[in-house]
Amino acid sequence: MAQQLRIRPQTVGKWPARFVTDRLAGLSDEARPGRPRTVSDTDVEQVLTATLEQAPPDGGTHWSTRMMAARSGLTQTAVSRIWRAFELKPHKVNYWKLSTDPHFVDKLYDVVGLYLDPPERALVLCVDEKSQVQALDRSAPVLPMMPADPERQTHTYIRHGTTSLFAALDMATGQVYSCLQRQHRAIEFRKFLNQLHREVPADHEVHLILDNYATHKTPEIKRWLMRHPRFHLHFTPTSSSWLNMVERFFAELTTRMLRRGRRSSRSRSGRTRSRPC
Repeated sequence: MAQQLRIRPQTVGKWPARFVTDRLAGLSDEARPGRPRTVSDTDVEQVLTATLEQAPPDGGTHWSTRMMAARSGLTQTAVSRIWRAFELKPHKVNYWKLSTDPHFVDKLYDVVGLYLDPPERALVLCVDEKSQVQALDRSAPVLPMMPADPERQTHTYIRHGTTSLFAALDMATGQVYSCLQRQHRAIEFRKFLNQLHREVPADHEVHLILDNYATHKTPEIKRWLMRHPRFHLHFTPTSSSWLNMVERFFAELTTRMLRRGRRSSRSRSGRTRSRPC
């Protein structure tokens, strides 16, 4: 048996001997050496119940470790350990929004179907605008990163205007078609469509996945689509921007280039990312 279970023969002999001596009670763990527990299961249950079901006495929105320690009679360290053990984070909150689009399921199937099984000889482009991109410079030189010290920037900044980025992400290749505009009205969206019409091979159909922004549905855009029948629009459900993969590109752009970047002018900000339509 020891060979089959890959344990020592002494271990195999210990448990039958304990069963013979103490029956079922002998199969339980014996008291271990060291300091006995000071926080009982009842204490843990009271902390969990208060955290999940009761509001703090000062009218606040969530508990702190100090407040819970004062209420439960435990130490702050004990409360922290209990919360970590049960992955409770009262200081954090996640947000969500439910789409009320009556055609949510149909639009979901349409968009996901394009991702999973795109038509032949067609491009699936995820399109959106990133508006109000600010060209920010710092009011003092940035102090570079050093051992034990991160890069340091002043809190104050100099604003050199804003621009709007139009982008279309090719789901098959990852290529991004983009351009910059001062505004993001229907006329600028039409210019971006003209750019896509010029740059996408003429023998390919173009399926655009985009949100329900009003500039995507104006009479001017509808007339443009009638003159360019190879373009097909697929709208995501309302409040469902997570379905549009270009949003992931915008998130990466913000993290890698915009959030900590320094721009001395709007035009310089634009040249680092894209070009005018």
